[in-house]
Amino acid sequence: MTRDIFDKERLPPSLDEYLRQTNPWWVGKPGRVLPPYKRWAFHLVLRKLKKGPAPALVLRGPRQVGKTTLQEQIIERLIRNEAVAPNRILRVQFDEIPSLKGLFEPLLSIARWFESRILSQTFNEAAHEGKPAYLFFDEVQNLTDWAPQLKALVDHHTVKVVVTGSSALRIESGRDSLAGRIAQIDLGTLLLREILGLRFGEELPPHLPDNGLEALLHQEFWNSLQEHGQAKRTLRDQAFRAFSERGGYPMTHAQADMPWPEVADQLNETVIKRAIQHDLRMGERGKKRDENLLEEVFRLSCRYAGQAPSQATFVQEIKQALHANIGWTRILSYLRFLNGALLIKLIPPLELRLKRGKGNNKICLCDHGLRASWLQEAIPLDAESLVKSPHLADLAGHIAESIAGYFLGDLPHLDLSHFPERGVEPEVDFILTIGEKRIPLEVKYRQHIDPHRDTLGLRAFLEKTVYNAPFGVLVTMHDNVKIPDPRIVPLSLPSLLLLR
Repeated sequence: MTRDIFDKERLPPSLDEYLRQTNPWWVGKPGRVLPPYKRWAFHLVLRKLKKGPAPALVLRGPRQVGKTTLQEQIIERLIRNEAVAPNRILRVQFDEIPSLKGLFEPLLSIARWFESRILSQTFNEAAHEGKPAYLFFDEVQNLTDWAPQLKALVDHHTVKVVVTGSSALRIESGRDSLAGRIAQIDLGTLLLREILGLRFGEELPPHLPDNGLEALLHQEFWNSLQEHGQAKRTLRDQAFRAFSERGGYPMTHAQADMPWPEVADQLNETVIKRAIQHDLRMGERGKKRDENLLEEVFRLSCRYAGQAPSQATFVQEIKQALHANIGWTRILSYLRFLNGALLIKLIPPLELRLKRGKGNNKICLCDHGLRASWLQEAIPLDAESLVKSPHLADLAGHIAESIAGYFLGDLPHLDLSHFPERGVEPEVDFILTIGEKRIPLEVKYRQHIDPHRDTLGLRAFLEKTVYNAPFGVLVTMHDNVKIPDPRIVPLSLPSLLLLR
């Protein structure tokens, strides 16, 4: 890099100006006005940033779930409450930054510039004085070779780093080189209790302890979750009705008075089209991806949310929609791109005896609000609305299954799969594998439950000792479901969503 007579790192003038404008605290000015509500990950990120064993923390999630806001809230907290000097904090938003063309190793170059121009001492000197620097890199996956640069940074400098990303593909591609150096937190759309807090100003604690998945192996825990939901029924149902109506994106509840068509347009533009037109088409390989095919694959993912459509279904429907002969291999790669953008989760069939189970991936959307906005088809989920619209019951059932799948799939370290019909064995919607044990979970989201017919899959799975399943969970629409089999826990979907 070119250096001036003071031997200080220099950046292109436009980038220098951008960094100074977007870090106003360096000159004693405030940042933008931030939402007062703090998402569940705020305190976890703050704690890991201050005391975590890993030098870098990755906050991963779809677009528009609040990752940037959370970064800014933490910066505000550090300056106001933790007495961190403003010149010890750098934030860079890489999806809005001026061109980095010609800048060798931009992440490291910016870090060196900050070290010499703003911090006015080396990172290690500051750390030895008990005043480490805090570096926040937003949408870091937009940088080529970000992971090796981050590795070099944390290997040679004592700094606190938070990086965010909305592409699991590009974040995961950097994990191997960063082994032992990063901790990861996944931030999805709003939890049910967060809707309650953000929109209604009411607080509910999570039911699952934050020290692992051990509790899920005990039938008593699932019984207590249902009891917890019933005890908090009024607040729970208030939040679930709002979730049913608008999904879980923060913008839809922060602006609850905005008409749904306007909210839908905003979701389409800032989440779906941004991912399809920008995120998934970055880089030389990305430029070759067909935007129309991406949109059609996402449309079908919305249409088949909560289901496991066959390869033939996808091929035939895309052939009809695009009038093109597109093969399954290409369609599958585009499904994986959407999975990597965290817009969907592809839940695989259960593998047994080291053999991959035959069957298709089950598709679960990150939020049913995206389905409603993209397809322009709102499907209610609350029981009262479905009584008035019985013709939507089957669709609501699939969407409920999609919601449960994505929600469970976001539990850290949980191995989630589904069990397709195999010979005489009926299907089971989801299998939670924890260690050597498996918990089958079936979603029957309907007004009336048949205790025998609707538990057939669960009972068949439980009765096979090879599956090592101590009990099963039946997720329902209503609370008052009674199942005579003591091995099966009935749990309403609203109560399940109070797990976290």
